[in-house]
Amino acid sequence: MPSKKILDEKKKFVSDLSENLKSAKTGVLVDYKGITVAEDTKMRKELRESGSSYRVIKNSLLRLALQQAGIEGLDSFLVGTTAVAVHGEDYVAPAKVLSKYAKASKQFTVKAGFIDGKAVTAAEIDTLGSLPSKDVLLSMVLRGLNGPITGLVTVLNGTVKGLVVALNAIAEQKKSA
Repeated sequence: MPSKKILDEKKKFVSDLSENLKSAKTGVLVDYKGITVAEDTKMRKELRESGSSYRVIKNSLLRLALQQAGIEGLDSFLVGTTAVAVHGEDYVAPAKVLSKYAKASKQFTVKAGFIDGKAVTAAEIDTLGSLPSKDVLLSMVLRGLNGPITGLVTVLNGTVKGLVVALNAIAEQKKSA
């Protein structure tokens, strides 16, 4: 039986982890076996640069933290080696980095994840990871909004130009008459 001190430390860890999971916009569970130390270091660096946190966590502790956070439907994925990456503001960042590594490795796999506290499948995480970055999506929206305005300006400009040409023709006709 573990000592009271160790149990208290584990309870505090689970409590802190559940708060972290509650505040996260997105989280990705991965099976990290089969990745080399160099790849793991590079992946962790990319996750840090994206603002994501990444931890290897015992399945039993993660199960308790997920229950406390109110995230259901991921218990069946908590077998074998498990690590979790979460981000508090960006929905795409951890999915993008981890999906890239899962595609490059045969053994490193995305198990599942959650978005706003709702469990999602590995396929949905992969789809999320294939989305363009926030800046690219914003530029696509702005381009879509700018298109009709540009068309309207072109039409109005053409109408005004046509009116000026017609008025000039009438003025020339009256001068010659």
